[in-house]
Amino acid sequence: MTRHITSRFRLVDEKRKLLVRKLGRVEYDAALTLQKEIELAVKQGGQADTLLLLEHPHTLTVGRRGDSAGILISQELLKARGVTVFETNRGGKITYHGLGQIVGYPIINLSPDREDVHAYVRDLEEVLIRTLADFEIKAFRIEGFTGVHTSRGKVAAIGVHISRWVTTHGFALNVNTDLSFFNLIIACDGEQVTSMEDLLGREVNMAEVEDRIVKHFAEVFDAVPEEFNEHAQEVIGKEPRS
Repeated sequence: MTRHITSRFRLVDEKRKLLVRKLGRVEYDAALTLQKEIELAVKQGGQADTLLLLEHPHTLTVGRRGDSAGILISQELLKARGVTVFETNRGGKITYHGLGQIVGYPIINLSPDREDVHAYVRDLEEVLIRTLADFEIKAFRIEGFTGVHTSRGKVAAIGVHISRWVTTHGFALNVNTDLSFFNLIIACDGEQVTSMEDLLGREVNMAEVEDRIVKHFAEVFDAVPEEFNEHAQEVIGKEPRS
């Protein structure tokens, strides 16, 4: 059996398989249910580490450090704009999800060689920084602030939950996102937000970005990706991205 040293200088037996599922457009509650199902299977050893990549319709999520006071318009106006609100157990405050944004939910077992919450978050940031570099976007971390930043604002948010060292929730990368919806909330840390489209001055191919995310996720987490070909419509009764 092949043995190698990881980036954290810990000896492990072999690269882990990473099951990649590209689901297209999925309602937030359906994606949450799917995460919970996979989380249980990973904890029980019945499923490989999994990365879900998808888009949500207009959604606000409130993390453990947030509350509804961070939403700047009434429930009636939110409903009129087609925006739903969910309270979650992820870290962070309030964020927006919508079409044109790639949401990644890694459901992976950090045990035994990656049992470090802060290192896990830094690794997610690294995946996105490398992805953005492929599109000639210079992105970086800011000490004390979770997420991925550029000179023109925050381009990706990160909020995770870890139970028995199995991860859920994850990251949201603004690709072709309608940034006006961020005006509905007091965003985490109050920083200006941006998108790949805004930074490059052109619409960006979402599938290309997903492919680069998978490549760099496999590199950073020392995994072998295996794509599970499916449509969200077949998996959880939702409409796949056109």
